[in-house]
Amino acid sequence: MKPILEPDDDIFVSPGRTGSIGETMEKGNSGGVAAPKPSGRDLLHTSATPAPAESTTREREAAPLETPPANVPVGAVITAGSMTGSGSAPAIAPAAPAAPAAPAAAAATLQTAADQPFAAIALQYARDVTAGRIPACKWTRLACQRHIDDLARSAADASWPYTFSPELIEIKKATDAQGRAVEVKKPYRPAERICKFAQLMPHIKGDWAAAGLRIKLEPWEVFILASIFGWVHRATGKRRFRVADLYVPRKNAKSTLAAIIGLYCLAVDGEYGAEVYSGATSEDQAYEVFRPARLMAAGTPEFQQHYAVTVNISNLAIIGNNSKMEPVIGKPGDGASPSCAIVDEYHEHKTPALYETMETGMGARSQPLLLVITTAGSDISGPCYQHQVELQKVLEGVVENDRRFGIIYGIDEGDDWTDPQVLRKANPNFGVSVDAEFLEAQQQDAITNPRKQNIFKTKHLNVWVAAASPWLNLYNLQKAGDPTLRPEQFAGDVCVAGLDLASKVDIASRVLVFKRGEGDEAHYYAFSRNYIPQTALEKVENAHYQAWEKKGYLTATPGNMISLATIEEDLMDDAESVPISEVAFDAWGAREMAPNLQEEGFTVVDIPMQVRHLSEPMKLIAAALDGGRFHHDGNEAFVWMMSNVEVAPDRNENWFPRKQRPENKIDAAVALIVAMARAAVAKSSAGFGVIALD
Repeated sequence: MKPILEPDDDIFVSPGRTGSIGETMEKGNSGGVAAPKPSGRDLLHTSATPAPAESTTREREAAPLETPPANVPVGAVITAGSMTGSGSAPAIAPAAPAAPAAPAAAAATLQTAADQPFAAIALQYARDVTAGRIPACKWTRLACQRHIDDLARSAADASWPYTFSPELIEIKKATDAQGRAVEVKKPYRPAERICKFAQLMPHIKGDWAAAGLRIKLEPWEVFILASIFGWVHRATGKRRFRVADLYVPRKNAKSTLAAIIGLYCLAVDGEYGAEVYSGATSEDQAYEVFRPARLMAAGTPEFQQHYAVTVNISNLAIIGNNSKMEPVIGKPGDGASPSCAIVDEYHEHKTPALYETMETGMGARSQPLLLVITTAGSDISGPCYQHQVELQKVLEGVVENDRRFGIIYGIDEGDDWTDPQVLRKANPNFGVSVDAEFLEAQQQDAITNPRKQNIFKTKHLNVWVAAASPWLNLYNLQKAGDPTLRPEQFAGDVCVAGLDLASKVDIASRVLVFKRGEGDEAHYYAFSRNYIPQTALEKVENAHYQAWEKKGYLTATPGNMISLATIEEDLMDDAESVPISEVAFDAWGAREMAPNLQEEGFTVVDIPMQVRHLSEPMKLIAAALDGGRFHHDGNEAFVWMMSNVEVAPDRNENWFPRKQRPENKIDAAVALIVAMARAAVAKSSAGFGVIALD
């Protein structure tokens, strides 16, 4: 056990100078670096109990605080002389000057900037974003407004269980001057502690590293760290947020930020036997967070000595309490008990296996943290896209989840992605770790080279794309969904059924299209039903199918081939509730079913898969969607297949549906297109006969 030290001795000392945080990922240096031996120092399990709650609210429109310098708190930590273990009193640097107080209209205020400068910076950032002084997209503004609203709620409602950065008491075991075991109560504020810790970390790459600079947090980074760690439960002092999602474009130092969080959770968080994992789908990606964490630890002997951290090739370890930080590739073992799990580049994950294994393994931890860091991607069938959709519902207040923090940096729907002004909105570290000239050059390259447009949009603007040359606007497609719609609501309108039965071993689709109105004023309503053989559903690579089947968006038929009889029976059932004027299909896959449908009284229409038959209905669907005249029932499998369609116009500007990869199914889209081909010209209800188009 170490001698008694004064308050704040839990934060180690680093002599370096500060410099703004930059991208610090490093691919070299695989050798192990051992920390100095602990010299008889026991590793201490800490527990925190909250001091009396303080008022923390601000009115939404209150005047902002003046922002204190971001590097002020670094000078407030103890000096190196206090870490010798001699028992001498630590030297404390002068506190930062207090910022002007907010107007008295607020019910209560935060601690002064001198007491909590990082909390003040976080609040100032939130206010600057919501007031439009800092360019930001809708989702960033909502995340900031949520912080402001929660401060107000915390102050106004004592029964609400959460408060922001109160003074907590940490109980540590130590020895006094006579060698007797004692307990020391040490006050700290969680938002301040994490930010102080971050600014003691060194840069590990580039000119700032060469100059020996420590990291200096930008206001947006202070906001994230202070939010994740500063919000705690009133009664226990444990962290409020168990899940934190950071959707941030490339080169904005999100891996560096995640590495700092990982190191903090390893050594400072008070979790005995901490297990911190950096998980990804590949070894290179898993090391994108672990590598900077390792290099920071290796380059900071003070950190190693103070927390008895040993830096190894493939992990960081605290032997005294069995704590560790290490990368994980793919699905971790079921025996893992993460206290902090970092899921990197979640958009590359085909299944949620790693996320779910980490989440379920956290049950024994008192305040676990599951951190997701990612950019947007191109696979909306994967777990990441759905994860973001769920976060957006939380930010909008549609779903209440007080245990989930998230922020999304990107551009707004309707923004011109070619406008240089949007670069600053989507990239919070614009001009710091993200070079302005580099981004502008990338943007210009994407403008002149269509093949690079979607890469630029996903990586630098955080925009989800579904195809290299997408047919439809994904945002509008999502917005057009309405799960409350029912076919029976349109029983008096023209209805055409479209079928795509080309695949018998994967997905087949039926889409009902209702037309209400005529000409350019007509609205179209689509209802999809999608089918898959049971054997295909059970394949490991089809985890997204399994989720959709549970939600009712896919229907599984027995065996290894789709049952056409099931589809035929379902179509008969449809016709009992709504009149179907025509059934449109590609004869390639529907030769067996067409005679049966004709016998049942349906007018069947054979539409060949040719440009001249498909181009116009595709253009009609796109125009109706953008004009707010196309609607669907919100079937997620349908949306996914629609988003997979690519368009490469020929020299006559004709369209034809294509897909980038075989696994990007478009069956429901084809069923919709052939149905629209007939719905656009349909005038009457059901009849007999068959129509064959040349």
